[in-house]
Amino acid sequence: MVSTDACPAPMKATSNGIFQGDDPLHFALPLAIVQICLVLVVTRGLAFLLKPLRQPRVIAEIFGGILLGPSALGRNKRYMHTVFPPNSLTVLDTLANLGLLFFLFLAGLELDPKSLRRTGSKALGIAIAGITLPFALGIGSSVVLRETISKGVNATSFLIFMGVALSITAFPVLARILAELKLLTTDVGRIAMSAAAVNDVVAWILLALAISLSGSDKSPLVPIWVFLCGCGFVVIAILVFPPIFKWMAQRCHEGEPVDEIYICATLAAVLAAGLVTDAIGIHAMFGAFVIGVLVPKDGSFAGALVEKVEDLVSGLFLPLYFVSSGLKTDIATIQGLQSWGLLALVIFTACFGKIFGTLVVSLLCKVPLREAFALGFLMNSKGLVELIVLNIGKDRKVLNDQTFAIMVLMALFTTFITTPLVLAVYGPSKRVRIDDYKNRTIERKNPNTQLRILACYHSARNIPSMVNLLEASRGSEKHEGLCVYAMHLMELSERSSAILMVHKARKNGLPFWNKGQRSDSDHFVVGFEAYRQLSRVSIRPMRAISSISGMHEDICSTAETKRAAIIIVPYHKHHRVDGSLETTRNDFRTVNRKVLEHAQCSVGILVDRGLGGTTHVAASNVSYFITVLFFGGCDDREALAYGARVAEHPGIRLMLIHFILEPESLGEIVRVNMDESSRTRGSADEEFLTSFKQNMVKDNSLYEERVVRNAADTIAVLREVNHCNLFLVGRMPEGAVALGLSRRSECPELGPVGSLLTSPEFSTTASVLVVQQYNSRVSPNLVQWMGPESPLRAQDQVN
Repeated sequence: MVSTDACPAPMKATSNGIFQGDDPLHFALPLAIVQICLVLVVTRGLAFLLKPLRQPRVIAEIFGGILLGPSALGRNKRYMHTVFPPNSLTVLDTLANLGLLFFLFLAGLELDPKSLRRTGSKALGIAIAGITLPFALGIGSSVVLRETISKGVNATSFLIFMGVALSITAFPVLARILAELKLLTTDVGRIAMSAAAVNDVVAWILLALAISLSGSDKSPLVPIWVFLCGCGFVVIAILVFPPIFKWMAQRCHEGEPVDEIYICATLAAVLAAGLVTDAIGIHAMFGAFVIGVLVPKDGSFAGALVEKVEDLVSGLFLPLYFVSSGLKTDIATIQGLQSWGLLALVIFTACFGKIFGTLVVSLLCKVPLREAFALGFLMNSKGLVELIVLNIGKDRKVLNDQTFAIMVLMALFTTFITTPLVLAVYGPSKRVRIDDYKNRTIERKNPNTQLRILACYHSARNIPSMVNLLEASRGSEKHEGLCVYAMHLMELSERSSAILMVHKARKNGLPFWNKGQRSDSDHFVVGFEAYRQLSRVSIRPMRAISSISGMHEDICSTAETKRAAIIIVPYHKHHRVDGSLETTRNDFRTVNRKVLEHAQCSVGILVDRGLGGTTHVAASNVSYFITVLFFGGCDDREALAYGARVAEHPGIRLMLIHFILEPESLGEIVRVNMDESSRTRGSADEEFLTSFKQNMVKDNSLYEERVVRNAADTIAVLREVNHCNLFLVGRMPEGAVALGLSRRSECPELGPVGSLLTSPEFSTTASVLVVQQYNSRVSPNLVQWMGPESPLRAQDQVN
């Protein structure tokens, strides 16, 4: 009689096909493909559903693993035996652990040992408190669990595993949450990241100790040998690998592809180190993590490794690890009042230890109460690292099914509540706003005060024209000077390299913008740095790392923090060789529109057609002809105020074109109701024009008044003066002439004049800066002239 408990027969790798009578799901490769595709669909779908809740992707992956396991879909035995049969789990676990191996290598790449040495006393104290108190409470919880549902397990191993599981802070998950909540630039974000880095290192050391103590049935000396051999491996790796990696990095030059032999050699070293640590008896992931830490972070070598490894690992293989965990998690094992009471005890212990320990030390370090609570909630986030600990404990028979399920639910719950709790105590509406500042516009009573500009750019393509525009904005010696914050807008993707970017941006201990030492690999800063050294302009490079949907928040908050008078953002289309404008990325257009709507200062959109060419033009060689188009209104006055400052540069000639409606044509274009606001606006325009005309002689400026009858006359004048280098225009000009130009446009953020100057039918090589003046009393309306045929439109249209 054949025993029903016999091990399932091993699967063959590939099938002969369904036409040969083979079922592909009975063979290893086709079944693995089905499993991977199912995992990707479920986890990505859940991530999309949880995105409005601003949850990190790890939540979707943990929940997806539980959903695919015996807790939910796995209750259907036919599904389990078809999609996840027992004889396929070895292949699945192998792929999952291979993904885990290289993910830990990436985690090591993200951890810069030099930054740990610069950790402040405040962050160090918070990290120590966030480890010791939860670890102590974990020991207490382990005693309760061993007396109830975990009888018979190794006491020492169980104690350490529980302590480590409760004291962990997931560094990658925390970085993702901080970026999503716009806290990376704050003191809270800096302290949390530094404390989490220290916590991560200590947790890995404690986990290595826990693994060495587990599975020691043969001799009590075995754990000692395992631990000593692990320490010996780390020492040998520190002595051997850094010189080799440094030699490789020195031969990888910025802008050149990294030699394939260096990539292959490093990946082979990762696998070899994993083999050694697995043979020692710790875990293969520790060897990979050590190699990642030892790779030098400066230069292009680390970035090339990340690019080669991360997408395949993080996107394809790592979700398998969550499913592998989910297949081991059966929530049905948590039955009865005692089990659910133990779950509540573990969750309370984990949260109380992290939050209370962090809160007390933060208050002792004189951190404000609201920020101290935010730090406590942030340090309480778990994630993949927690699952790694739990899976190793399950594999080593330290955690049984019921305890494993309780701990997985604890990790899911504590991570899920992090974002809502932080938003509740330290959301944007709860933070202390910057004190009010006067100069939110370029038009001001005293034009000689310092002008602060926040200049944003997406890529190296935007830099030359932006630098040339800043050079033109210097003004004269009588001004207090020009201060520029050059912000590189970087999209925060789901890729792990985004966390590596955060490290590079903050490696000097300051959020986003560097001071003092600067990496030679940061080629985006080179253009601004060269300009700073050649001029007297204060340039401060910065990085904003955020999702596209929240990028405008970084721009607007930074402008307010730095007290900028104007934000200059690049247009979402770039200039092609044939003279046309081609869309770079349409989502950058959404960013610009949100900046126009929410900015607490003036905003300029630069339509770049190669202002000054593709390189920075030295001050002595500047020779630009700039035209200001003035119709009336606050936006036009702001453009003219910018033009008045630009005109003071000795290499620039400025022409002001003032459009005036011919009196007898008033009824032909539009009838304007001259209410009190219109008369006030007209008076302000006249005063500003009078002041400009008084100063234009010494500034070598030109002033022309053009009388027009309709929109066609206005367009004819624009075609006549299009042979310049730069147009300065207001976004929403006022008056009858401007209303005559209002027409349906693809880009309402540029306004009627800006849209006309960038339209395909208007031929010009001039760049355009469209300016919107900040007005605290009026909320900008981007669609006020986008509706159906307006009665305010002129009868004359562009052919």
